[in-house]
Amino acid sequence: MILHLYFARKFLWTFLLIAGVFVVLIALIDLVDKLQDFPDLPLRSVAGIVLLKLPEGNYEILPLVMLLATVALFLRLARSSELVVLRASGRSGFGGLMAPLIVAALIGIIGVTVLNPIVAASSKRYNDVQNSYKGGGSDVLAISSDGLWLRQGSATGQTVIHALGASSDVSVLFNTTFISFSPDGQPERRINADTARLGSGEWVLSNAKIWNLASGGNAEAEAVMLDEFVLPSALTQDRIIDSFGKPEYISVWELPAFIAQLEDAGFSARRYAMWFQMELARPLFLVALVMVSAAFTMRHTRTSRTGLSVMTALILGFALYYIRNFAQILGENGQIPILLAAWAPPVASVMLAAGILLHLEDG
Repeated sequence: MILHLYFARKFLWTFLLIAGVFVVLIALIDLVDKLQDFPDLPLRSVAGIVLLKLPEGNYEILPLVMLLATVALFLRLARSSELVVLRASGRSGFGGLMAPLIVAALIGIIGVTVLNPIVAASSKRYNDVQNSYKGGGSDVLAISSDGLWLRQGSATGQTVIHALGASSDVSVLFNTTFISFSPDGQPERRINADTARLGSGEWVLSNAKIWNLASGGNAEAEAVMLDEFVLPSALTQDRIIDSFGKPEYISVWELPAFIAQLEDAGFSARRYAMWFQMELARPLFLVALVMVSAAFTMRHTRTSRTGLSVMTALILGFALYYIRNFAQILGENGQIPILLAAWAPPVASVMLAAGILLHLEDG
């Protein structure tokens, strides 16, 4: 028990030290970048933007930090001959590996349950603040049980858009209604259309029926039908998706309810379900990275090519990380089932690492 606590403490301090270094580096890089993006803002405001971005940046590189922490730990243990003493006492290399694995799993669980909500809140706030400084405004979209609601504005007034359905990338709306209001809030025009496709600075409406509400006459009698009608718009697909709420902007605790709300409203929630399962599988993937790194760095430095072992561990760790991201893309696009895309890479990584460890330790 004392041995496990000793290895666990050393691994935790190594992880925190490397994570702290990356926090400082990412903060400095973001600060320089934001000073160039917002040269007219005071330093205090720019620093606030950087702090909002910092949790997301460090959460994304958590696998890299875990990989480097494992390499650093076992290299230090090998150079101090502590691994030799461990094996001489009758314990296998797995005895020294159990404590780092448990710490990695706990870090992953804390990351998903505690850090994820913090990252989601700070990322959403960062996006809103950055859009406000750039003049982009705040959210323009809302989801309800009766469909999708959008808002767009210009100097001539506001337009409220309602749709019963939308494509997966929200570039095409189905069964739409556009209601335009004057700057003083009076309704001016209503348009019903079968579909509305977002183009470059415009909505292209198909099979549109237009009522003029500002004339004061019989709007139904004066209504016109058009096969195609073009309505100017300042909205962009990226802005709509950002307002829709990227999966990263929603806490893992709130995702199940949000997914159910999207599906009840008739929209595809596949991207959000994929992200949710990826977050649940994160602790297992971090454990797999520790096992992979340890497999190549647990040997004594005098009997192994240290540089080659470290390079192999890092390359394999990065390869597993990119395979995991590739599986996520396939899952989001519907090429493979969500559960397979989320859980197959970490499970396969654990099995691969266990095979390598068994071969090197007992083979």
